[in-house]
Amino acid sequence: MVTEKEIWQWLEEVPDPEIPVISVLDLGVVRKVEITKDGKVNVTITPTYSGCPAMSAISISIRLKLIEKGLKNINVINQLSPSWTTDWMTEEGKQKMKAYGIAPPTKNPSSDELFSDEQNIECPQCGSHDTRLISQFGSTACKAMYQCNSCHEPFDYFKCHH
Repeated sequence: MVTEKEIWQWLEEVPDPEIPVISVLDLGVVRKVEITKDGKVNVTITPTYSGCPAMSAISISIRLKLIEKGLKNINVINQLSPSWTTDWMTEEGKQKMKAYGIAPPTKNPSSDELFSDEQNIECPQCGSHDTRLISQFGSTACKAMYQCNSCHEPFDYFKCHH
């Protein structure tokens, strides 16, 4: 008989489709794992934002991982409330993201500060805080595009959500 703890461990192996160096657990989108009395496995996930196109890929990847581990009766539930927040990300995931070249969220700014050039987001390439906002949207809608004024490299910043 499989345990919830084992399922959580297996989900650590499921990469985020947009940032493959972090798992769906690092990202904080997996909210709950439940095994019902009849052996059905329910995995509840919350999207980083309501229109996130990666959620169907995440759902499929979760199903495939659990099937690979021998489970058959799997239900992946999309839950919009409470809304996902960057507070749910693991610190390890944020460090993996930075090493991959994406500036991780650093704090939960107010909406007035969200896209301020004064945020001085740390460049994941050289570590400089002398950076500037290029675009409110980067390679995906959950990221903003910044450029470092020191090394001149552009980089994605994973936006804070709260």
